[in-house]
Amino acid sequence: MYKSVIKPLFFLKQPESAHYLAMNLLGVASRIPVIRPILKKWFQVEDPSLQREVFGLTFKNPVGLAAGFDKDARWLDALELLGFGFIEIGTLTPVGQPGNDQPRLFRLPKDQALINRMGFNNEGVEAAIARIRKSNPTIIIGGNIGKNKVTPNEDAANDYVICFDALFDYVDYFVVNVSSPNTPGLRELQEKGPLLAILQKLQGLNLKKNKPKPILLKIAPDLTLTQLDDIVDIVLESKIAGVVATNTTIDRNGLITSPSEVQEIGAGGLSGLPVREKSTEVIRYLKEKSQGAFPIVGVGGIFTGKDAEEKIAAGASLVQVYTGFIYEGPSIAKNINKHLLR
Repeated sequence: MYKSVIKPLFFLKQPESAHYLAMNLLGVASRIPVIRPILKKWFQVEDPSLQREVFGLTFKNPVGLAAGFDKDARWLDALELLGFGFIEIGTLTPVGQPGNDQPRLFRLPKDQALINRMGFNNEGVEAAIARIRKSNPTIIIGGNIGKNKVTPNEDAANDYVICFDALFDYVDYFVVNVSSPNTPGLRELQEKGPLLAILQKLQGLNLKKNKPKPILLKIAPDLTLTQLDDIVDIVLESKIAGVVATNTTIDRNGLITSPSEVQEIGAGGLSGLPVREKSTEVIRYLKEKSQGAFPIVGVGGIFTGKDAEEKIAAGASLVQVYTGFIYEGPSIAKNINKHLLR
């Protein structure tokens, strides 16, 4: 029903408008007492064999929702009903910011892909915290953190520290995002020197806590092998918990969508099926290069159980979906978990 009726209707609207409409409708439905158990029965798959112990946390299943879908922690209760094992909010910045001008989210249906140049639009870390307090989620929550657009790179560490300190009591793990292509100069922070400085500062603060929390690093799929070697060294030297691989790509090669249409869309990160193989290769390389020294969360082009299985076979301990959720619908976590059970 989703692919034949609901998705075509939502795809008539601009992507960003459709996103908020769909999620607000789900949010309303999830607050109706008689509807909640129905949604839970439809979409959740409960089985002990799906549980995963990763970086000190127990996940009820390995299928998570990637950052960017619920930036401001608006729909945690509703999304939990859809059977995800964990939800990553953000990217959050110290101060709310509007992001880039609209339109900034584009569908490429022929490629089952999206291009976005959102630009870390969010209401700020304190607004997200207020919503987490109100919803009191029971699912594992990750906090994806970044820097404000106006913050120069030499001061970026301070923005990450502000978000880390503010969110510490409200999320179960952190993801440091230096890999979005939509904030000017952000990917320069993936270079070894500045990245190691940020991670060491955060980990130093983390280890002073009574109960430190896992810190992960989200990387781009466009890194060279030399840069990936540096990532392995950085993770081991900073002693953070692991890596999220990968973010969106700036590569446009191999698309079915016409070059003129892609050119008209302009800049932004490409996600969905076109990034699947590239993401999997990054996961495989990190796993082999590090000899499995740290967990990897696999994300990029996961639409089906087979896609998730491919990421896990390459070395991922957990997986996340985003674009696949848009194209496959609310049953995606259920379908992937059922496949993994088989």
